[in-house]
Amino acid sequence: MNKFLFFLISLCSFVYKPLDAQNYSEDIAPIIYSKCTNCHRPGEIGPFSLTNYQEVKNWAYTIKYVTAIGYMPPWKPDIHYQNFQKENVLTTEQIQDIADWVDKGMPQGDPSKEPQLPTFPTGSQIGKPDLVLSFSQSYTHKGNGKDEYRYFVIPTNLTEDKNLIALEMRPGNKKIVHHTLFWADNTGKARQEDAKTPEYGFSNSPSGVLTGNQLPGYVPGQKPNVYSNGMSQVLPKGSDLVLQMHYAPTSLDETDSSTINLFFAKNPAPRQVYSKILLPTDLVNGPFIIAPGAKPKFHAVYKVPVKVSLLGIWPHCHMLGKKWEVYAKLPDGSTINLIRINEWDFNWQGGYYFNSLIVLPPDTEIHAYCSYDNTEDNPTNPNNPPKYVTWGEGTADEMFYLPLSFVFYQAGDENITLDTDQPNFHDQGFEQLEDRLEPVAPNPVTTRELNTTLVLSKDQNVEFKLFDEKGSLLGTLLQPTHYLQGQHQVNLKLPVSKSGIYFIQANLENRILVQKFLVSN
Repeated sequence: MNKFLFFLISLCSFVYKPLDAQNYSEDIAPIIYSKCTNCHRPGEIGPFSLTNYQEVKNWAYTIKYVTAIGYMPPWKPDIHYQNFQKENVLTTEQIQDIADWVDKGMPQGDPSKEPQLPTFPTGSQIGKPDLVLSFSQSYTHKGNGKDEYRYFVIPTNLTEDKNLIALEMRPGNKKIVHHTLFWADNTGKARQEDAKTPEYGFSNSPSGVLTGNQLPGYVPGQKPNVYSNGMSQVLPKGSDLVLQMHYAPTSLDETDSSTINLFFAKNPAPRQVYSKILLPTDLVNGPFIIAPGAKPKFHAVYKVPVKVSLLGIWPHCHMLGKKWEVYAKLPDGSTINLIRINEWDFNWQGGYYFNSLIVLPPDTEIHAYCSYDNTEDNPTNPNNPPKYVTWGEGTADEMFYLPLSFVFYQAGDENITLDTDQPNFHDQGFEQLEDRLEPVAPNPVTTRELNTTLVLSKDQNVEFKLFDEKGSLLGTLLQPTHYLQGQHQVNLKLPVSKSGIYFIQANLENRILVQKFLVSN
C-alpha cells in the first residue's frame, strides 16, 4: 500500500470515531448530565428522570424531537444576539449526536466510560443562607383550571439594613409555582393590604409597593444569580418581603408553603444594584390596547439620564406575546444588543444576567419592542374568539414589563466580569460564599451511619476520609466525587464500631474541612 495513503487512513481512524461506535456512555451521557439532569431528576420540575442509561433510553425519541426543534433545553434568548450567564443550550453538533445515537438504536457502550452523575444539592443551590423566611401557613390554590396571582407578606424582622447578594426561592409545590417576583417594602403598605382580607395573602396589587426597587425573581430551572464585585441590593431594616406568586392552573386543589433563602454580604458591599422597569407608560405608540385580530408591535423608549452599567434584563409578557427585542442606542449613534427572544414562550421566561457589565453613557436610549398576536391563528391565545385585551395580571390579560438591573458607573466597569457560574470570590478579595462542613448530627453517633451537611461555594470534587483521635488514617469513606455548588446532605457508612473520638475530613480542591464526633455503643 502507498505509505502516504496508509498514513492518511491511520490519521482518520485516530481523529474520527466511526459512526457505529457512537454510544451513550461516551457521547450522550455527558450532554444529558450537564444540560438536562438538573431539572430531570426526582423532586425537580422535569416530568421524568434522566439520571442513567435506561431512563434516557426510555425517553430517547422524545429527547431527539424536543432538542431538534429547540424546545429543550429551555433557553429562549437568541445567543447570536447577546450572551448571558448560565446559558443552557446545545450546540448543533450535540443535537446531531443525540439524533444519530437514537437512529442507531441507542447503544449503551462501555458503562465504565460513562461520566459520573453529578451530586446535586439537596438544600440550597448556593450555600448556607444567612436568613430563611417561610410562609406562616399553607395556602390552597383552587383547582378551578384558572391561574392565580397571589401576594404574600413575610416580615424580615431585620434590626439593621442588610446587603443582599442573592435571593433563592424554594417552592413548596413545584407543580403549581410558575414564577415569583419579590420586593422589599418598608412602608407597611403591603402589610396593611394583607390585613384587609381574612385569608392568607391577598390578590390585589398594593399601590406604591411594587413600583419600588425589585429584587431578583424566581423561575423554575434557573439557578439564582449571585452578586459579586462589591455589588448588592439593600434590604432595609424592619422591611417586609413581598412575594407575587403566580400559581399555574390546576384541576385539583393544591397547597403551597414556600421558603426563601437570603444571602447577605460578608464584607461591605459599596455598590447598590437598582432596577428600572419599562412599562406601557414608556410606549411611544400606545395606548397598550390589543384589538381582536390585531398583531401589534409596541415600542418603548427610555433615555438614560446618567452613566450606568447594566447587569441584567427580564422581559415579561403573557400568552399573546410573540417576540422581544431590546437594544441600547448610544449618543454617537452606535448600538449595543441587549436581548432578543424570537419565539416568546410564557412557560419559559426568566431573568438574564450579562457576562460583563454593559456601560451606557448619559442620553443613551433603550429601545424595547414586543410583538403580540391576538388572532385565532395564535395557538396560545387564551380567548376564543379573541377579544380586546389590555394591561392586567391574569394570564388572559397582557403585559409589557421590562425590568433592567443596573449600578451607577464607576471607572473600570468596562473590565468587570460578572459570570458567577463558578464563583471565585477569593480571587476578587471579596469572599461572600463559604465552604463549610457542618457538625455531625446526631453526635454521639450510635449507628454505623454518619450524617453531616456539606456546603460548597462552587462545583468541585470532594473526598471524605476518617481519622482516629491520634490522627491515624482509618480509611476513605468516599472516593473523589463531583459535587455541585450548594448544600448537600451527606450520609456515610462508618467502618468502625468501637466507641471513641473520631474525625471526618472533607478534602476539597483548595482546602480541607474537618469535624470531630463521638461514636458511642
